[in-house]
Amino acid sequence: MINYFVVAIVAYLIGSISFSVIFTKKMAGFDVREKGSGNAGTTNVLRTAGKLPAILTLICDILKGVVAILLALLVGQMIEGDAKTRAILVQIAGVFVVIGHTYPIFFKFKGGKGVATALGVILMVNWEIGLICLVFALILMALSRMVSLGSIAAAILFPILCMFTDVHYIIGGNEAHFAYIIFGILLAAFVIFNHRENIKRLADGTENKLSFKKK
Repeated sequence: MINYFVVAIVAYLIGSISFSVIFTKKMAGFDVREKGSGNAGTTNVLRTAGKLPAILTLICDILKGVVAILLALLVGQMIEGDAKTRAILVQIAGVFVVIGHTYPIFFKFKGGKGVATALGVILMVNWEIGLICLVFALILMALSRMVSLGSIAAAILFPILCMFTDVHYIIGGNEAHFAYIIFGILLAAFVIFNHRENIKRLADGTENKLSFKKK
């Protein structure tokens, strides 16, 4: 049990490193949370600070998810846990790194919506499902020019795909298939919850569309 707790705390702390705030302060001279939508995510960085800070933010936020999963794998190996135990450690790390991104303790608990970090997690947990979700999201974003629509749709797709496959998981796919389904539902629900304002705007037809022009 202590191993689960340690992984959760460290993953949360990793997620709490808000690269969007760091890069906009260093490269643009302001806190991205004080501009645009007020969200500490890649899209708002792109709109307010430009392409380079946005690209760096995207890469680093994805890497947070990757590092958290690698940490969980390392802990599982150190304790010589069985496949199911190590799978649960991975799932805990995946959830808590996204929570940290959204509610970062180092940045007054005001972070982003967790999409990029969740992408890093999903690609690590199951590369096949991750790639399908990524391509699906990118197609929707390209067609609609709305990042939120692609993000929400991919979040919904993730647990659905988990239900229909028990292969290509990073650890314990067969032994922990049901746990991965629950993990997928929790992660999707959290990302969708973070997009609740976007969902309202989508329903009203007032959602912002992606633009590469710096405002």
